[in-house]
Amino acid sequence: MPPSSERQPVAPEISAGRISTLLSRANMPPQRGEARLVATMLAQVGALEPTLEEASAALLNLRANGGIPPALPELSPEAVGAVERMLAAMAVIATPAETALLARRFDTQPPPTPTALAKALHALRRPALRAGLAAVMAENPLLPARKTDVEAALEALTEVGTTAEALLVALRGAIHRRLRGAGSAEAAAIVAAEDLATQLGKPEATLEGIAACARLAAEAFGLDPAAEATFVEKTMEAERARRKALRDAAIAAREARAEADRQQREWEASLVTRDAVAPLLGCSVAEAEAWIRARRIPVARRVAMSRGGRAEMLQFDPAVLSTLRAQVPDWRQERTPGGRQPANPRIVAAEEAPSRVDNAALAEAAAMDRFVSHFTTARALDRRITLITGPTNSGKSHQALDRLAKAESGIALAPLRLLAHEFREALAARGIHASLVTGEERDPVPGSRFTAATVEMCPFNTPVDVAVIDEAQLLNDPDRGHAWTAAIMGVPAREVIVLGSPDCIPLVRRIATLTDEPVEEITLERKSPLRAADEPVALGDLQKGDALIAFSRRDVLELRSELQRRNRRVATIYGALSPEVRRAEARRFRETGEADILIATDAIGLGLNLPISRIVFSTLEKWDGTARRALNASEVRQIGGRAGRFGHHEEGVVAVLVGAGRPAAIKLALGTVPVAPADLRPRVAPDLAIVSAVAREMGTTSLYATLTRLQRAVLRPDDPSYRLADISAQITIAAEIDKLDLPLATRWTYALCPVDSRDYGIERLARWALDHARGHKVRPPEAGPLPRPDTAGPLELERAEKTYKRLVAWRWLSMRFPDIYVAADVAARESNRVNDWIEAVLASSPARGGRHAPERPDPKARRRPTPSRR
Repeated sequence: MPPSSERQPVAPEISAGRISTLLSRANMPPQRGEARLVATMLAQVGALEPTLEEASAALLNLRANGGIPPALPELSPEAVGAVERMLAAMAVIATPAETALLARRFDTQPPPTPTALAKALHALRRPALRAGLAAVMAENPLLPARKTDVEAALEALTEVGTTAEALLVALRGAIHRRLRGAGSAEAAAIVAAEDLATQLGKPEATLEGIAACARLAAEAFGLDPAAEATFVEKTMEAERARRKALRDAAIAAREARAEADRQQREWEASLVTRDAVAPLLGCSVAEAEAWIRARRIPVARRVAMSRGGRAEMLQFDPAVLSTLRAQVPDWRQERTPGGRQPANPRIVAAEEAPSRVDNAALAEAAAMDRFVSHFTTARALDRRITLITGPTNSGKSHQALDRLAKAESGIALAPLRLLAHEFREALAARGIHASLVTGEERDPVPGSRFTAATVEMCPFNTPVDVAVIDEAQLLNDPDRGHAWTAAIMGVPAREVIVLGSPDCIPLVRRIATLTDEPVEEITLERKSPLRAADEPVALGDLQKGDALIAFSRRDVLELRSELQRRNRRVATIYGALSPEVRRAEARRFRETGEADILIATDAIGLGLNLPISRIVFSTLEKWDGTARRALNASEVRQIGGRAGRFGHHEEGVVAVLVGAGRPAAIKLALGTVPVAPADLRPRVAPDLAIVSAVAREMGTTSLYATLTRLQRAVLRPDDPSYRLADISAQITIAAEIDKLDLPLATRWTYALCPVDSRDYGIERLARWALDHARGHKVRPPEAGPLPRPDTAGPLELERAEKTYKRLVAWRWLSMRFPDIYVAADVAARESNRVNDWIEAVLASSPARGGRHAPERPDPKARRRPTPSRR
């Protein structure tokens, strides 16, 4: 394909890296040192924004001259005079240096048109103007300028030597034009404040910044000075009131947390060991021991005395014992201590001392040690479980969906929203039109008795004939495993088809034992062979159909940039992308032929069916949230198994990049037999019914106190059947919103909302909850104007990804509180717009290597430097 002559905007300085990118796009990758020399040659002739043809011609001239930049020809006075006359006719004043560069630029070309000359002059001046705008932004840190504002200001500026005041006016004018798109001064002030907070890397702007944003919004909508002053004062008054309410709620929550913790510590300190039971009850030691074994005397707390909790110390609440002393004569009159049960001593104790409810009472109320009994509809059915296991590319989903499509009703549960969509499409291909239910969207099909949903949205009260639950190996996932436990135990289906890798077999068997249901096990073999490559693969030797695997967004984007520099066509998939963008990128690789190589994180390990011929690991280590560790064999098998899609390739190959690891490690992992996890107890998490029951037993409305006590008390660490899932995220959110005037159930719903804590998600959620408590509507997040995709850099891409995640949280809440989160259609359109833009960025080749407009550095990057890679 011949190079395009369309002018491509470039960086203010012509760096060697950008020239290298430009030449690579022209299918002329430079040799060592050539890019720097070409950049110098182009700068000498004023080609600060060269086309592909100009860069290619400069490289050819360099090579024709033996790798030495050719001497510039003498500039003719006639050429200079021609440019001067054209500028004079255009009434444009240029410096002698600008005139000389323009004359040299057009010396060997046909006479330029006035438009071409004006564009060339503007290109010469843009670096100085851009630097001036950068200085203005540095001097005005409260100016919420986006990259699009800078570009718009540059288009309006033409004169060299423009004063700082004129630059500021141009930049503010660009911001005004953008803010007018918000529709009102009030909405514009909110948008500007959010931009400023993002720009400064803070959860929200300072009060001074809020005032500056309010003034900008007032100016954008043409308010007169008096109206502007009133508007700013009203905005500040409302903001101060909001911050005071948020601060008061935070202080109250902090005090409540401290009080709950203090009471808990005092209660634990007051507990006595079994040696003190007999004296407090006025009975013999033998009687006390018998009544403890008969559970007449409640154990307040069990303290593990050895690793694994096999040896433990029992502790008792003296306040509870004092209430039981009066019942000792009755117990003695009974023939055996294990006979008639007395009045429930826990209730008495709870009525007399609500803050001293013992752990046994809370465990009884929560009944999490009898978790299977919570699913009454499922227990009323005569269920049977069919466990279909096998490696990737063994046809598990195909077989299960065929069975589901033949049923009268059913549900397919997927680990991701993306895969719920794929299940729905697969059912449609079988003639079944299913409804869709995920955390942030519902698309019902009237009259349909089939549903495709994410695992967390599993319904527990509507019986169906068949349920399919995919990726059951995630039972062992510390963050989400509890959702698979609940789905397998509680989905009300007569036949439950569980799919997963062989790793899940012992876990599913354990759950079937707890539910007392039969299990039919079906093992499938891989449909195409899979082998480890004998040699590592060089980056330059990647082939069409390869998938290159990295384990961080940064690494994926760096590999993408490097391969694009080498003129390779790539698609990109990583966790921060929305399901829609992942599907679009997969389509570019799978169907349209727009991408030859896929670069992805381990996100492709869950169900994405792609025609990958070879999986190439860029590293055999990953950061798991706490430490950098080697990939385990299960991860290598799960990801590597995506190679060799049946019907597309005869075999699958798994390899590693040169310098990233040994092929022998891949071969060993692929040949490893799955090993059962050390702890087979399924993870369980509380739901609203359990939280409410514990709160009632405690006599409290505090969500924080309920969750912290629930975490400590409702399930013993050595419980033989279950283990408690990690609820620390819910406790953190509860700590922020606990004293807002919202019901316990509403606060619990907020605690479950998916937010990104790295993007101040919890602080943002607390602000939304405060607005909810005050009866205010919560507007959806907006991305605002987005730069042209091929000019977007990593910062713009990351901001758009964060905006999408904020929209996910907002839409999740909108489904649950539609009267507060009222603009669901606006949020859906904004989500689609952001998704389309992100996909356009990933599908594009960066112009000039992706130049950025001048932007303030990310404060978080300065505050938290990237840790060194080992």
